Amino acid sequence: MSMPSRADWEQRAQNLTIEGRAFVHGAYVPAADGATFDCLSPIDGRRLAAVANCGDADADAAVRDARATFESGVWSRLAPVRRKAVLQRFAELLDAHREELALLESLDMGKPVRDALKIDMPSAARCLRWCAEAVDKLYDEVAPTGPDELGLVTREPVGVVAAIVPWNFPLLMACWKLGPALAAGNSVILKPSEKSPLTAIRVAQLAVDAGLPPGVLNVLPGYGHTVGKALALHMDVDTLVFTGSTRTAKQLLIYAGESNLKRVWTEAGGKSPNIVCADAPDLRAAARAAAGAICFNQGEVCTAGSRLLVEASIKEAFMAMLLEEIRAWQPGHPLDPATNVGALADRQQLDTVLGYIAAGHAEGAALRCGGRRIMEDTGGFFVEPTVFDGVSNAMRIAREEIFGPVLSVIAFDDIDEAIRIANDTPYGLAAALWTADLSKAHRTARALRAGSVWVNQYDGGDMTAPFGGFKQSGNGRDKSLHAFDKYTEIKATWIRL
Repeated sequence: MSMPSRADWEQRAQNLTIEGRAFVHGAYVPAADGATFDCLSPIDGRRLAAVANCGDADADAAVRDARATFESGVWSRLAPVRRKAVLQRFAELLDAHREELALLESLDMGKPVRDALKIDMPSAARCLRWCAEAVDKLYDEVAPTGPDELGLVTREPVGVVAAIVPWNFPLLMACWKLGPALAAGNSVILKPSEKSPLTAIRVAQLAVDAGLPPGVLNVLPGYGHTVGKALALHMDVDTLVFTGSTRTAKQLLIYAGESNLKRVWTEAGGKSPNIVCADAPDLRAAARAAAGAICFNQGEVCTAGSRLLVEASIKEAFMAMLLEEIRAWQPGHPLDPATNVGALADRQQLDTVLGYIAAGHAEGAALRCGGRRIMEDTGGFFVEPTVFDGVSNAMRIAREEIFGPVLSVIAFDDIDEAIRIANDTPYGLAAALWTADLSKAHRTARALRAGSVWVNQYDGGDMTAPFGGFKQSGNGRDKSLHAFDKYTEIKATWIRL
């Protein structure tokens, strides 16, 4: 895949036609009351589009349409092999439009366009393709019965699914929901973040172009929590799936209890420990991975390795390597293919990150690099990758999710202490361990309270591995066959012969 130049991307951006309306029953429509909000680029603050600001009336109309479509059976009762073919065509259209979608993603949330093109877009298409391939290979069960009975255990689509997705990987996170939900036969209402709604709006049309019947996928953008709250409280939404903050995840569970007890599956925050032992097989590789774990996607990653735990005996030598590797991660214009750190998502996120940097200073952590807003003359929201040393696990920068390129370095004396520090968090999304000791690796992986544990790497796994967390990092799992559990009901049918 050849990479266009910055000039090419900027020319395409000037000529890009951006759709901002909602998408209901196969067509773009304005919000019921005509309300819009401005979608601004974090790269330079320019207005990209007026986006439909959907509310309660829009949610009700979209749910009614989704329910009628589901009950019609046009998708829900279609043979799995035929749903598979449509989703495969959907994936093919994502591939065909990958440069347009990558540009939208970069302009909308500030990530480097090279990452959007080489990582986000292929991963989104692969998710759809993998789920499509899986759906006609999921078998039901026959219960072990006596000769006069037949017990069947079958899976059925849950019905109407509302999916609320985050702004950091807008299309990829949407596809993590859409792939299994659509493959299972559900109707889906997708609510993208107001910080990055544009690719969700665009791919709705691609889904219909691929053959998805109108009403199977509706997209409702909206500013703030209005339309998301309306979906969460709606009495005719069967399942709500969410990726975002722990605070919002908790509120969605409350809404489910206040309404129809809809199933709620959440993937929430993280404060992931990255543990480097003195016996790591390659300390340089560990330092390189630690830099990437906090700088990739500007640190706006739920699994960011934001707590770096380093064995005291190697700490100073390892810090020297880490600071050298961090220098390779410097903010630049996201449409420049050489850029590997882009802009933070918006002014609010910029202020949040700068506030945590100030808190690190106030609590006595030692700043080793970064810590400043830069490129302010562009009108964009750029922050240097920042490393604090001498951090206590009791400090705010070690306990709270920052969602920015801010790393807390914590020393430990032995692996038992490292495990205690690693688990001393309300979160449990991911963790990593660097060691050449096979027994230590297995014992530590078992002891770490996290949904994903990576050994001698950071951020491993693919579509075949489930993704989700322990504790306040949420429930349920995305990816793998386990994802289908969220989008199906299990029915027992017992027949007397």
